[in-house]
Amino acid sequence: VILLCFRRYLLTALTSCLFWNTFGLGAAMDSKPNILLFLADDLGIGDIGCYGNNTIRTPNIDRLAREGVKLTQHIAAAPLCTPSRAAFLTGRYPVRSGMASSNGYRALHWNAASGGLPPNETTFAKLLQQQGYTTGLIGKWHQGVNCESFNDHCHHPLNHGFDYFYGMPFTLLNNCQENKPPEMDVSLQAKLWLYSQIIALAVLTLAVGKLTGLISVRWKIIAWFTLVGGLFFISWYSSYGFVQYWNCILMRNHDITEQPMRLERTASLMLKEAVSFIKRNRQGPFLLFVSFLHVHTPLFTTKKFLGKSRHGLYGDNVEEMDWMVGKILDSLDKEGLKNHTFTYFASDHGGHLEGQDGSAQLGGWNGIYKGGKGMGGWEGGIRVPGIVRWPGVLPAGTVIDEPTSLMDIYPTLVHLAGGVLPQDRVIDGRNLMPLLQGRAQKSEHEFLFHYCGSYLHAVRWHQKDSGAIWKAHYVTPIFRPLGAGGCYDRGFCPCFGEGVTHHDPPLLFDLSRDPSEAKPLSADTEPLFDTVLRKIGRAIEEHHRTLTPVPEQLSLYNIMWKPWLQPCCGTFPFCWCDKESDSTQSL
Repeated sequence: VILLCFRRYLLTALTSCLFWNTFGLGAAMDSKPNILLFLADDLGIGDIGCYGNNTIRTPNIDRLAREGVKLTQHIAAAPLCTPSRAAFLTGRYPVRSGMASSNGYRALHWNAASGGLPPNETTFAKLLQQQGYTTGLIGKWHQGVNCESFNDHCHHPLNHGFDYFYGMPFTLLNNCQENKPPEMDVSLQAKLWLYSQIIALAVLTLAVGKLTGLISVRWKIIAWFTLVGGLFFISWYSSYGFVQYWNCILMRNHDITEQPMRLERTASLMLKEAVSFIKRNRQGPFLLFVSFLHVHTPLFTTKKFLGKSRHGLYGDNVEEMDWMVGKILDSLDKEGLKNHTFTYFASDHGGHLEGQDGSAQLGGWNGIYKGGKGMGGWEGGIRVPGIVRWPGVLPAGTVIDEPTSLMDIYPTLVHLAGGVLPQDRVIDGRNLMPLLQGRAQKSEHEFLFHYCGSYLHAVRWHQKDSGAIWKAHYVTPIFRPLGAGGCYDRGFCPCFGEGVTHHDPPLLFDLSRDPSEAKPLSADTEPLFDTVLRKIGRAIEEHHRTLTPVPEQLSLYNIMWKPWLQPCCGTFPFCWCDKESDSTQSL
């Protein structure tokens, strides 16, 4: 009897071992893995080697793909930074958290704005923190800072589950570099300058006329015009005239370390902080979110990489970012953490087609896909690189063509950490592990909704039984000049108004046959045309029923510069400091 029991025990143990190893869930899954997330800024899917680029060198990102899983239909929830990153952090469409705009300002414009990721939103960092993870964010935040005072930090990373933050609370801009033309609200600033000059000219004319006796006007009226003109000028120049000081700052936790930041050493500091975080927390488990400032304009690149690529400054910047990825991966290897770390690389949205300086292209390439940054429906604005590596758990060299979303990282990380998803809200992401490990062949996403601001522009239907991936466009931007692939007259394509076309019936494509969205289908060319549109229409109705009204974080009031909210390392308005001089490490 004892021998029989022992044989049964041995058989059970062997069967269990075979099961775990078959699915790559051996010793690596016995404890919580470390999490390393890389998120590039404005990187196009066609900018890296493993997605087909043979002219920009990205050996380290390509190595991740060889050693892990490459997602070919990885979709951002929005085509711009602020809403896309809000969805990434929360696993929810931005419209659910109020991070989708109904006006022309679709991203946060100031550190001193009152809008941002609401405190009642639960990020994956907060849930992993509850599971015993040490959590860190290095790099770009762009989810707001304060709500009511300059130090309440209601939107700050430390209020959203991160134990440590080092980086920019905002995003890089041309304004952050001395010799670059301003990038923020250029047309608005031009109008404000014109109005200021008109007022100044009127005051000067009245004063000269009074002095020469040509105009009969009281000095009080001239003084009143002078006061109004001065107040008008101060009201806008106090913000737009000092963008470099107000927005281009570095913070460590709640403390400002550089105001304004010195771009020539920023990459070095970011890399140093990421490597240091891994070393400090090598006993784990840790979550490190490396949110690159690359490859957003002004594309500041260190001398080591300038002029080294075949694609000008943009290519140089991509190659520098890839080098940084390699250095951080090397630190994992050095600490013996490679096989115990879930590593992920993606971009927040597609490349900026309209990003140009004369004939020089300053934005990314989106491969065969139409459109780019700012375009809510077209693939080029939302289809991004997605790479996942976990040696021993995920099969190396795998390519998955199923629809996935940046929002899927949220439930995936919570699952790996042993946490539980919030039950009081809709989570739009899906756990990727069954798909990544090969235990599931189809994505859990049947429908994906593509927003431009708070406006629904397109819907994707993954018809699993046939393999078709239908996509219906209800609104598309009007490209200028005609026939171009972007809105070169505006710099960004709008979401509504005169700059878009509404389609009834919608434009319909089957992405499985036409990934470039070159040939819209019709009832004459596609027998399922009406059936597909009815199915998608019902899905939209059901989706709308899941939405609840929330305060709009990107309303005109919430995105305005408010001096009482301005982060300042001195006494406002004398805000400048440099606390990094002694810690600078050259590349």
